[in-house]
Amino acid sequence: MSNTNERSNPSDFGSRTETFACVWCGLTVTARAPDGGRRNHCPSCLQSRHVHDHVAGGPSECQARMSPISIAVPRNGDWKIVHRCTRCDELTAHGVHGDDNQLILMRLAVRPLAQPPFPLEVFGNL
Repeated sequence: MSNTNERSNPSDFGSRTETFACVWCGLTVTARAPDGGRRNHCPSCLQSRHVHDHVAGGPSECQARMSPISIAVPRNGDWKIVHRCTRCDELTAHGVHGDDNQLILMRLAVRPLAQPPFPLEVFGNL
């Protein structure tokens, strides 16, 4: 992930705009989401880059693309995007932000219903 630090206003002490280019669609994305949280994925396509090793801790040498595969909803009710690394298969979950692509989020959320792992005809036999 290439980060760029720019001063938005010289009189605004400590203000920096970090950006990164999406590994999938190429969109230039600000690392700070509108809600103030730190963003790790593209708001347009929801793809990410494997920069942190969550198993061993610390930075990851993998640097491969992290593809969104599902939505998780913990007890607090906040949605999280589940990503899988396309190279090493590590899974991560990161919070959804208000400007994330709502169509893709809904497609991820309903995928288990639209493509169940078993034939729906079994319910007719119950």
